[in-house]
Amino acid sequence: MNESDLLERISERSAHLHGRGAIVIGPGDDTAVLALPGLTLATVDHLVEDRHYDATASIDDIARKAVARSVSDIAAMAGRPVCALATGCLREGFTRGDELFERLSSWAERFEAPLAGGDIAISPGPTVLTVTILGRPHEVRGPVERSTAREGDRVCVTGALGGSLKSGRHLRFSPRIDEASELAGGLGRALTAMIDLSDGLGRDAARVARASAVRVEIDARRIPRHAGVNDWREAASDGEDYELLFCVAEGAAVPSSVGAGTPVTVIGRVVRGAGCVIIEEGGAAHDASALGWEHRA
Repeated sequence: MNESDLLERISERSAHLHGRGAIVIGPGDDTAVLALPGLTLATVDHLVEDRHYDATASIDDIARKAVARSVSDIAAMAGRPVCALATGCLREGFTRGDELFERLSSWAERFEAPLAGGDIAISPGPTVLTVTILGRPHEVRGPVERSTAREGDRVCVTGALGGSLKSGRHLRFSPRIDEASELAGGLGRALTAMIDLSDGLGRDAARVARASAVRVEIDARRIPRHAGVNDWREAASDGEDYELLFCVAEGAAVPSSVGAGTPVTVIGRVVRGAGCVIIEEGGAAHDASALGWEHRA
């Protein structure tokens, strides 16, 4: 199927989106037309063949991850998705474009971010998928930033960490949209800061510390680990967990679980100073900023 035929199939498959929710005009015109009152969240992320997935990944898993990565960014600010835009630069010889975009559309619908438009190109490779998500902030709390943690906050995480790549969870994780919304609704301004753990607990917690001009101290013994994760260092370094790390003001009650039973664990505190450290039982403190995954040129 050539590019024009594929675009036509996508347009036909998306005709039902016209007039749905925020989408006034969807795929098939030069641009989408959206009705977005008030503040709008906007995020974009890539999914690159042989870097974010390999030849063993199914088309369904590739499509799911491409959408879910950006939806997770909306969750990190306690928002909810409104719609998505997707582009695909497909490697030459790739013959499953229609299936890929059908699954992208399906997962976007599943995550309540219907595809409002996009584009397709062909190149020597690798295949690169880019998904933009627009969302709305929490109606009461508003956007939760990473730069507003305060001295005295407790540092918490949802779920368990580590082993995402070797287990395949990085392809099938569920963005914590409902969990984030519940935290924002229940804690209000006591939910002081939040980030999704895409690059590893150590590196992402250090980003909160740097952005908020505080010091984050994490108790190594408290870090929740998936089965098969050997130690705290592996749990803090593996990346692609897509759990939420968030800060709760001193004196506010931290829920034991959120969403459909997702556990919450208090793993540390915010203090005066700078940087982020993980402290072992004997008191040894380790710089957390290098513990995680980083893109390299």
